[in-house]
Amino acid sequence: MNLKKQRVLLTGATGFVGNALQQRLFVDEVYDLTIAVRRASTTPSAGSVVQVPALGVETNWKSALQDVDFVIHAAARAHAIKDKAAEPAAEYRQVNVDGTLNLARQAADAGVKRFVFISSIGVNGNISSKPFMTDDEANPAEMYAQSKWEAEQGLWKIHEETGMALVIIRPPLVYGPDAPGNFGSLVRWIEKGLPLPLGAIHNKRSLVALDNLVDLIITCIDHPAAANQVFLAGDGEDISTSELLRGVAKAMGKPARLIPVPASMLQLGANLLGKKAMAQRLLGSLQVDISKTQHLLGWTPPLTVEQGLKRCFETKKD
Repeated sequence: MNLKKQRVLLTGATGFVGNALQQRLFVDEVYDLTIAVRRASTTPSAGSVVQVPALGVETNWKSALQDVDFVIHAAARAHAIKDKAAEPAAEYRQVNVDGTLNLARQAADAGVKRFVFISSIGVNGNISSKPFMTDDEANPAEMYAQSKWEAEQGLWKIHEETGMALVIIRPPLVYGPDAPGNFGSLVRWIEKGLPLPLGAIHNKRSLVALDNLVDLIITCIDHPAAANQVFLAGDGEDISTSELLRGVAKAMGKPARLIPVPASMLQLGANLLGKKAMAQRLLGSLQVDISKTQHLLGWTPPLTVEQGLKRCFETKKD
């Protein structure tokens, strides 16, 4: 007897995380996957397609949500170091808060069982003196993280009003093949063979490999223990910036030209040059405690950091 597959609607399917998610969901063949895209010309890797022109407060999701059991909301106005919007805070709020809550309300009205929201560890903060935990007080330091926090609060209200189950996942820096952002910058530095004054950084950073994050998200789709929980994502290993650069170089088969300059000197120089935020990302610690995620879900990250870094460059080597 053929049982009808439960249907998943995925937003943000053409993004870095979303694209990997849709491919894994399609390969697993456990769910009936529908992908929401902004442009009709978009060619997704897998699944059926529904066009939703924008993520905003007035977006009509009715056709996209028909017969949907689970929503994975990975779409967002992404974090940008240099934001060129005239009013970036308003732009973040319009998409990441108002757009998210509009989708969630319509999902609840349509009878969706569970809403999985991809948030950010930035909700906890961007620097830690000890590993962050899910019940720590929120401390978003940037507009992107603030918008994610506001969305989380709104989603809990919708859950309380409607009973639709909610799962929130907060990942730290996500790395994988062709990763954007800070990890992509590190890769380019190593690729160019640039000597970097980062050979003596002894901070601790939690990262999450793309494959590990995708595996966690899929686990949370219908795991009974995931309902109405916040989970922190991570590889379960904390490494320094120096160790990360050496690991990237090893995975690429290139030398890591790292000069051992004391972190205090680098911080002073960054402050003088107005690069305090950049220095914080390279020199500061940000650790994540994933013990709740592991114990409650019985989940273990499939890849180690070394395996995750190796996976980043396997295709390029082939």
